[in-house]
Amino acid sequence: MRRGAEIALALPPESMKELDAARSPEFAGQSVAEDPVMFASARRIYRAGVVHWASANILHPGQPVPPYITPDMEHNARELARRGMAALMMSSARAVQTVAWRLWMQIAFQLTRDPSLLEELLDVSARSISAFIDANMLAMSAVVQEEREARQRDSHVERRELVTLILENGQVSAPSASNRLGYPLEQAHYGALIWSEAATPELHRLEEAAKALASSLSAPQPLIILAGPATLWVWCSGGTRVDRQYLEATLRTLPDVRIAMGSSGHGIDGFRRSHLEALTVQRVLGRLNAPAAVVSIEQIRLVALMTQDTKGARYFISQTLGELANASPTLQRSLRAFLQHGCNVTATADALHTHRNTLLRRLERAEALLPRPLADQRLDVGAALEVLAWTRPEADGTE
Repeated sequence: MRRGAEIALALPPESMKELDAARSPEFAGQSVAEDPVMFASARRIYRAGVVHWASANILHPGQPVPPYITPDMEHNARELARRGMAALMMSSARAVQTVAWRLWMQIAFQLTRDPSLLEELLDVSARSISAFIDANMLAMSAVVQEEREARQRDSHVERRELVTLILENGQVSAPSASNRLGYPLEQAHYGALIWSEAATPELHRLEEAAKALASSLSAPQPLIILAGPATLWVWCSGGTRVDRQYLEATLRTLPDVRIAMGSSGHGIDGFRRSHLEALTVQRVLGRLNAPAAVVSIEQIRLVALMTQDTKGARYFISQTLGELANASPTLQRSLRAFLQHGCNVTATADALHTHRNTLLRRLERAEALLPRPLADQRLDVGAALEVLAWTRPEADGTE
């Protein structure tokens, strides 16, 4: 048992990725399925659980493992309770248990093939793993119950529930809701989601980003709704365009903070639509594991449509770009810019601050990697490069 626990502590990255990907079928179609904050937290929970259980069995093989409740576990339990999805917590735990048990069986068969020893090892470890997860879930149930009770008296929850009613197209009086929220609904709005995927998110950093968004629009105090331990819903009056340069410069001083923005819309309908657009942006970023810190719906609308079927999008990119899909980001960026500027070499070179001859060499190399001539598939190549661009950091100039 001790030797197996030692091996479990040193599982290869491939095995840990299997654990990271564990989820229950109930997650399919749920909003949490593409929430990058929830997924980042879940990955830390799964790995921490393995380390705790294995470490306990190294010290005391086969003995009961005490519950291990991390801040991430409490945050996720409370967030699922707020969303009315607490049952997903248990089903997710069982999905992780299934993967963990399969990995443990592989370890067990590495250690011995003696039937009696194997039977005893699997029996003891099965009861240990199950008891450990049951104890954790019992503790988490108490957290969920506490959160449900807190909702009834928490003013943040009341504001969130009113906003949720508006977002769900409920019957709401705009003047009354504006008064309760302290924010005029009968105006133009920009909706945004501001979040952090850090292990210990700092709420004041998210609030600073919300104020920076308002400043970038020359707007008064924004409406800020605490949507989760690491997520804010934000609305600002939207009479002007966002000062992207100012906003991006501010975000560089706030590590791990990210902003997804919708387009400007008027009244309650615009309030709702802009938020849903921002939510779409966040889900696309989570789906693609994109590194960008400030993204608007205008930038990613095409990508959102193309990546609804992630597997199909990957196949489209592979078939359209061929070897270019795995080539230098600089080559990809050069060809993408060339297509964006109407295949005008001079305009593209100016936009990229690159010498014309250097650009021509890069374009020639990029086109040589395509499976078919560029002239026969410009739209397809442009779309494929657009999706690919969101999955990589900015090119560093190397080829």
